[in-house]
Amino acid sequence: MDSSYLVGCLLNAFLSYTATMLNIVTIHAIRKTPSLSKNLKTLLLSLAVSDLGVGLVAQPLFVARRIMESQLNNETSKTYNAIKITFFISANLVGFATLFLVIILCAERFIAIHYYLRYRKLVTHKRVVALVVSTWVLSGLFSLTNIWIPRSIMFVVFGITQLACIIAATFFSIKIYLSVRLHVNQIQVLQIQHAPQNAQMVNVQRMRKFATMSVYVCLFLTVCYLPNICTLFAIAFTSRPSTGIMHLKTYAGTLVFLNSSLNPVIYCWKMKHIRHTIIGFIRNAFTKQN
Repeated sequence: MDSSYLVGCLLNAFLSYTATMLNIVTIHAIRKTPSLSKNLKTLLLSLAVSDLGVGLVAQPLFVARRIMESQLNNETSKTYNAIKITFFISANLVGFATLFLVIILCAERFIAIHYYLRYRKLVTHKRVVALVVSTWVLSGLFSLTNIWIPRSIMFVVFGITQLACIIAATFFSIKIYLSVRLHVNQIQVLQIQHAPQNAQMVNVQRMRKFATMSVYVCLFLTVCYLPNICTLFAIAFTSRPSTGIMHLKTYAGTLVFLNSSLNPVIYCWKMKHIRHTIIGFIRNAFTKQN
């Protein structure tokens, strides 16, 4: 097996385990955290499920595909072709679902902060559920594009879509940060004129945490997806991609998968209620074992 393929297989095998375990614990913690609103809980659960799909399905198939590619004459076998197609569909399904759900999550947090007085009227639980279902349907359509779109055009479409998603997530993250800074300044002015209130201080802290969480999610999303976007365009506009480009594509894909292990860490780091639930769950697990 080529050394780059071997490293890619080892990395994805390890990341498959971390993505699976971290997102299973995160899903349990989100479900057991009553302080989260129904809308936020639905979006976080959907995002965690898509990240779980990466670790549970996409990455094991990636490793199996690479191992079979290292064997002679497997490119024409039925098993290899089945694994290759299944990997392509599952990886794009959960990958695009993650991208779209991050945008929806950032947009929902922006509305909750900037239009907090009209939030309940603008963002109902039924609309959130409908949007999540539509996101998975759209991701499913993207995952089936290889059936009717040539490969070069498909890579261009994927690259443009991923770049547009990163730009949209960055836009909402900047708007969230500016809205939080505006609200913090307004509250600080009120505190100078009047005695500070505990409720206002708690509100400021919560807004700051949501703002920083959105910024970190967007930052890691950009870092993980940008190399993959570059390699997609490089392959699309090259008649015969070099071995170096294909090796870069392997590592760029691994970096995309890494995002599914990072998202649960961000939730645990920046959301106190989820962090406390996860810590309590781990303590109970160790207590039962002992």
